[in-house]
Parts: sequence; C-alpha cells; structure tokens
Amino acid sequence: MIRLLIADDHQIVRDGLKRILAATPDIEVSAEAASGDEALALVRANDYDLALLDMSMPGLSGIELVKRLKTEKPKMRLLVLSMHGEQQYAARALKAGASGYLTKDSAAQQLVGAIRKVATGGLHISDAAAASLVAGAGGDGAPHTRLSDREYQVFRLLASGKAPGEIAEQLHLSIKTVSTHKTRILEKMQLGGTAELVRYALEHQLL
Repeated sequence: MIRLLIADDHQIVRDGLKRILAATPDIEVSAEAASGDEALALVRANDYDLALLDMSMPGLSGIELVKRLKTEKPKMRLLVLSMHGEQQYAARALKAGASGYLTKDSAAQQLVGAIRKVATGGLHISDAAAASLVAGAGGDGAPHTRLSDREYQVFRLLASGKAPGEIAEQLHLSIKTVSTHKTRILEKMQLGGTAELVRYALEHQLL
C-alpha cells in the first residue's frame, strides 16, 4: 500500500485527486494539506511513502518546499503536480529532490502510473525535461538556467508584471533584497532591463 500525502491549496483539486485514486486499491490518501507549511508539519509528524505536491501554494512552496521536505524525510518520494509547464520548473524540481513532475492537464491514468513508478523508486520525467537536465549539467543551457532557484522565482514574478514591492511582500523579502536579485538576474542573463526580461520569458514560454 502506497501511503500518500496530497498538498494543494485548492479543495476542488484535492477532492478530484481523491476521487481518481479511490479506485486504486494499492494507493491510500493518508492526509491532505492546503499549504506548504501544513504539508511540512504533517511530514514532520507522520510517515508517508510519497507526497504529491502543487508548486504554487500560500507560504512555503515550490522548489523551497521540495528541498525542505527532502531534508525532513530523505526517504520519502516526491511527485510534483503543477499547472506550470515542464519547461518552467521540471528540471529545477528534480534537482531539488523530486522524483517526478507531472502537469495538471495529464490524464488520470498517467497520474496513477506516475505515483506507482515514483513510489517504487523510479523517476517520472518527460523526454523534454530529461533533455533540459542534461543540457543544464553540461553547462550549455539557456541563460535562465544559470539563475539560482530564488533568482528564478523573482525572474518569473518580474516577467509577469509584478513590481519589486509586490514581490517582496509575496516572498517575505525586503525590497532591497528583491532589487539585488533583479540586478543579478539581468547580469547573469545579459539583459538590459525589465522589458527585455519580459520578452525573453515570452519567447522561452516561461510564463
């Protein structure tokens, strides 16, 4: 029996996942969390075979949540289920400790197969995400792959039109820290300003 933790901030998504998995006798939804902080607390207090994680939740989320959960329970397997396309986050999630990445538009059959595969020690990853990982390891990836996880997070928020003040509030950082990140992002990616940053994000389908 695979003991599963579902972490997603939308009740309707969690209910839908539970309905899909109710028909699988070898998978048991042992707990659910509506935020990253709640997921972390549950993992600290209980043992699960696998955590199914949304990338965008209130509070602790995304790559940082993956890292924290792996630190707490190194043997627990992590499968990311996200609305973000693979080109945006898959390689980073896998580097952080996840064992699979699945987009929310995947078929129910694909989800069940991915859970079983990851729970038994395998990896669930598309050919495109695998190629992105290999390219990054070779040091010849696209400019945005040079960014740290936090810089990438700030980059995507800037590209989506958020002001430094809004980003600072959302990520619980000072505006000065966000401005420093922005400067480093532009330097690393060799871009002239926010307009070029937005254009780059659109061209590479990172929004």
